[in-house]
This record gives sequence, structure tokens and C-alpha cells, in this order.
Amino acid sequence: MPMRPSMGEELRMELAIRTEHLTKIYSQRLIAVNDMNLEVPQGSVFGLLGPNGAGKTTTLRLLLGLQRPTAGHAEVFGKSCGPNAVGVRSQIGYLPTNPKLPGNLRPIEYLDLLGKLSRLPRQVRKPRISALLRAVGLLTATEQRIQTFSTGMCTRLGLAASLVADPPLLLWDEPTAGLDPTARRFTLDLIRELGKTKTVVVATHILSDIDQICDHIGVMHEGRMIFTGSMQDMKRRLRRSDFRLELEGDAEDIRRLAHEVTSLKGIDAHLGAGQILLVRITDDRSRSRALAEVLKLVDASNLSLQAINSGQNVTENAYLQLLQEDEAHGFQR
Repeated sequence: MPMRPSMGEELRMELAIRTEHLTKIYSQRLIAVNDMNLEVPQGSVFGLLGPNGAGKTTTLRLLLGLQRPTAGHAEVFGKSCGPNAVGVRSQIGYLPTNPKLPGNLRPIEYLDLLGKLSRLPRQVRKPRISALLRAVGLLTATEQRIQTFSTGMCTRLGLAASLVADPPLLLWDEPTAGLDPTARRFTLDLIRELGKTKTVVVATHILSDIDQICDHIGVMHEGRMIFTGSMQDMKRRLRRSDFRLELEGDAEDIRRLAHEVTSLKGIDAHLGAGQILLVRITDDRSRSRALAEVLKLVDASNLSLQAINSGQNVTENAYLQLLQEDEAHGFQR
């Protein structure tokens, strides 16, 4: 009778990625990844966020086994990563930043070659290639050689290439870098759709991308993982709550309202551009109760409430706060 897995084994099987004290040092001088402990849940869209040079690309290369760690180890679906871990790499679809593709080939030729290298039978390979080219919007470019492709078209083909073997884990490094707004929107929509059936790790320094598509996040700074958790967990780290009220009415009435709101306990207010009132909750009181008190004052005024916006730039504020805290406590590392 087979033994049931232990609680720890069950937890590990639910993780797509797990690292313990993962470290990479180049030439005994540059610490690219510093003692990283990371867990990526299966089925998540995980944003690996950090400024350029934070160690994001090195982390992906360690997971792929393209580089050996200096210390620590990494696992993908419970199996150790490394240069000889062919089985692990077969579970991963990788998109490097600005992928370098064979310019003399056409899209179908390139994807067909990748399919053969993945040992996909012809009856599986051919329809999958057609479906992928349609999915990334390149069906009209099948007769072009790749060397004629724009940056956006190369990225789209790179996305298709990472999906040829239908891997359960995708590691995409700066997938929206250099894209125009249309191509960027297409890529984000694709990630959102793929996240319904796969685990997707998106390494980027673009905050707005993370905010739109990710449900979990890891923040890297100078090779260290300074935060991991859900998007909501990161946003809760903010020390204050802000609301933006769009009003219609006389400017003097808006100034009077700002004064009345500021007189409320634990609430501050000041005028924004146009007919905007910015409201900040400065203590730990209930956000909903505080907002209700403000709206009661609005209702009693001669003003008309047009819109309420909450959490303006929350992700950016939380991210900057994390970096500032890490720099302030650098001497304690």
C-alpha cells in the first residue's frame, strides 16, 4: 500500500519553484543573487520585480540550470535545478530579454525546429505551430524571414517559441521591453490568459505591468529578495490610505470642505489640481468608517461628487517603500 506524502511533501508539490539560500557570486566579486529564499505557488502569475541589475535575470538562469549556484539550491516542481537537469528544463518555457532569433529562418521553420528538438511528433507539432502563430498575431508574417521582423514581432515569436512544448512553467524576462503600446497590451493580455492554466514568472522593472497581471510578487534589490507575498500583502505595507474625490461645484465650497474634513479625527485633506480633494487617513482607524464620515460632509455641502478613486499608485508607493527600508537597514544585512 503506497504511503501518503507528508505535510511537507504535499506543500512542496504545490510549489512550482522553491529556492533555499540561493547565491550566485561572479569572479569572487559581484554578488548577483544573495541568499535567496523564494517560493512560487503553482498556478500563480508571479512578478519578479526589481530595478535593472537587481539579479532577476541571474535568478531565472539559475532556475534554468544555465548557471551553477555558488551556494544554496533551487527546485522546480520538486526537482533540483542544475546544468544536468534536462527533465527540469523540459518543464520550462523561457523568454529572454530581446530574444536573439535565427534571422535566416521563417517563423514556421524556426518553431518547427524547436518542436523537433522537443521531440514532438509531426501530428502534434504542425497544428500547434499554426495555433501559436495565430495566438501571437504572426499568421500574416509567415513568409517573412525573421531578420526583417520588428522588435515587437521578435518578442511575439519568442513568446510562441517558449510555448511550443506546452510547458507548465513559463519564465519570461522583461517580456514588454521595447514594445509599442499595442504590442505591450497584447503581451499582458496573453500572460493573463496563460495564467489560467500555467505558472507564469514575469521578471520586470515595470511596475504597471506587475500591477495589471500578477497575483503574487517578489521584490529584489541588490541581489536580495526583500519581499515575497501576494499583491495585497505588499499593498497593505503602506503606512497610510489615500482617497481622491472628484467634485463639482464652487472652488470656495471645496476649500471649506477640505477644512471640515481635516477637522475629523485621524483624517487629513488638501486640494489637488482642478476640483480634486485628496483625503488621507493618518491613523489605524477603519478605512470604510473614515470614508463614510467624509462622504457625509460631502453630502451636506453644496458640492456634487463625481467619482472616488482609492489606492492611486499603491503598487509604486509600496515598492518604493520596500526599497527605502532595505537601503535604510543595509548595515544590518
